[in-house]
Amino acid sequence: MNKAEILIIDDEPQIRKLLQINLESNDYKVVQASTGKEGLILSASHPPDLILLDIGLPDKSGHKILQELKEWYNKPVIILSVQDSETDIVTALDNGATDYLTKPFRTGELLARIRSAIKRSQNTENISTVICGDIEIDLIARIVKKNNEIIKLTSTEYNLLALFAKNEGKVLTHQYILKEIWGVGYQTETQYLRVFVGTLRKKTENNPNNPQHFITESGVGYRFQ
Repeated sequence: MNKAEILIIDDEPQIRKLLQINLESNDYKVVQASTGKEGLILSASHPPDLILLDIGLPDKSGHKILQELKEWYNKPVIILSVQDSETDIVTALDNGATDYLTKPFRTGELLARIRSAIKRSQNTENISTVICGDIEIDLIARIVKKNNEIIKLTSTEYNLLALFAKNEGKVLTHQYILKEIWGVGYQTETQYLRVFVGTLRKKTENNPNNPQHFITESGVGYRFQ
């Protein structure tokens, strides 16, 4: 049984009820909040394993709630919202959201993303090696292998790959990646990113033109899987 605890922060009673039924039937514990303030209080008093957060809350924007949560809460936050603009999605991901689904959503897909997010959260502590298909990344020795053969990477290529590996399955925005790898002031230099992702695909993918690991999230960023 999962028995992981999930906090739902959403002002729509029907959505909360639907989520509660589906989550409890899959052995999750469920806690509900109808406002951002209530959600912050509940998450602080008893931090859940994952939070499902709506953007359109009655008392405070979900974006602001997410920013406040991420000051201390280091577990997954999945956004569920009717707001599907690129700006909202990028803002949420830049603010630390683990994932973003638009309403109406498919229950099976949501459950799969919840499982993946919780599993990644549980596995990130003291992580030293990431194995993704035929790629093995030793984060201590800074060695990357494909089919047990060492791949030669530049320092920037390795740092980029390590960033992706540590966030496996999570969408990383262009701005976030550029800031983490090149630093503040480079968030608009998306050409840098395209060039280095292209190089990594050539060195790690079986078919760089049909990548299986470095997945483009159009208009947003990349997901490593």
